[in-house]
Amino acid sequence: MVFDIFTIASWVGGIAFAISGFLVGVRKDLDVMGIFIVSMLTANGGGVVRDVLVGQTPRLLMDMSGFYLVLGVFIFAFLIKLQRHAHLEKNRLFVACDALGLAAFSVTGAMVGLEANLNIFGVMVLAFITASGGGIIRDLMVNEVPAVLSSDFYGSIAILLGAGIFALHHLGLDSNTNLTILFVVALGLRLVAYLKGWRLPRIKT
Repeated sequence: MVFDIFTIASWVGGIAFAISGFLVGVRKDLDVMGIFIVSMLTANGGGVVRDVLVGQTPRLLMDMSGFYLVLGVFIFAFLIKLQRHAHLEKNRLFVACDALGLAAFSVTGAMVGLEANLNIFGVMVLAFITASGGGIIRDLMVNEVPAVLSSDFYGSIAILLGAGIFALHHLGLDSNTNLTILFVVALGLRLVAYLKGWRLPRIKT
């Protein structure tokens, strides 16, 4: 059951990531191919980088589901002219979907790290890369500072979740129930951080 929850959350999050890539591509006045590529990388780029880091063939190259998801989102967004909804990314439903993807992808990345017998730093890196890597690639491609480096308590959730899963695993407490609780806590923390406008401190000149 827990894996069904993570699977559903991953699909919902993937849709939100693909929409985010679509909107960025439109705002940057890219052509149709450019918009599709940005959407694809936003939704799947983190997983590709993760798999390469642990020496695996990226799942995207063997499983077409990620491609079909982005293609479906792209066609749907194009047909309904989604770009006209300028404030969609600030919509609470969209933020909730994005948060689901963040938490689910973080769990996936952390689990891959554990399977590869990585240390706590490695597990946290894979959690972060899986959840945020697509957005980082997207922003770099359109010549922007990655939003995760200055956004409100986003990448931090992935890192904390990775550390939590590593701790549960090494304490022998990584049951489905505990993983689900940790997932829900991370999801709730992300949503509260967004609503409260929490940010990490900055160093002023």
